[in-house]
Amino acid sequence: MKQVVDLQQIRIKRDTREPVLEGLPVLFGDMDKNALEEAVRMKEKHGAKVTVLSVGSVKLKDTILEALAMGADEACMVIDPASEGSDTAGSAATLAKAIEKIGQHDLILVGEGSTDNYSGQIGSRIAEILNVPQITYVRELFIEGSSVTATRDIEAALEVVKTNMPLVVSVTSEINKPRRAPLTQILRASKKPMQTWTLRDLGLDAAKVGLQASAIQVVSNLAPQQERKGIIFEGEPDEAAGKLLDAIRKEGALP
Repeated sequence: MKQVVDLQQIRIKRDTREPVLEGLPVLFGDMDKNALEEAVRMKEKHGAKVTVLSVGSVKLKDTILEALAMGADEACMVIDPASEGSDTAGSAATLAKAIEKIGQHDLILVGEGSTDNYSGQIGSRIAEILNVPQITYVRELFIEGSSVTATRDIEAALEVVKTNMPLVVSVTSEINKPRRAPLTQILRASKKPMQTWTLRDLGLDAAKVGLQASAIQVVSNLAPQQERKGIIFEGEPDEAAGKLLDAIRKEGALP
């Protein structure tokens, strides 16, 4: 699960059109919650152990409680300033190492894309590093023994595929509706096992997975520039509304 800033709280600097990200609250992305919800449902149906894994800032220790309250059994966090600024390759390498450290696994569930960058690469890269199959764009998932059957959403059609675990699955938002954790589960969440690792604990060199190793450079991140005419329509409400409609029609926006 990826820790992202709350996009609803982002404000834009008027003079530079740059987003203000400092001090914003953080949370998990929407499709990450879909992935966790599906894991918890499988646990409830088949019996399993659900481990939530994330790489993030020190705020992750608070954010992770939501995932534990939703039904995860334990949490593993990679918190290291040196990992900040990692591109998708570095993040996937870090997550893959953490998965290996956790140990035996059957199913790795991820969101199809993150709420912020939406590169859609993490699941595929993890599958490649761990040398296991992957199913993408999954909106339905069924397990029978070690076999997995998934329905993929490929825009113009649905495709049903079947394979065996271990497996990486990336899910879309259509797969389920994430639950809201009840207060009792929120209170119990802090008592569940939580592991915190650094890059060194995973045997990773920051120079190979952090900002220094990133093949991507953000040149600019600006809000779209909008030119406004600033026309003010005066008069009574009905009269002003009529003038507004006439102006819109002249612009060709209305028939």
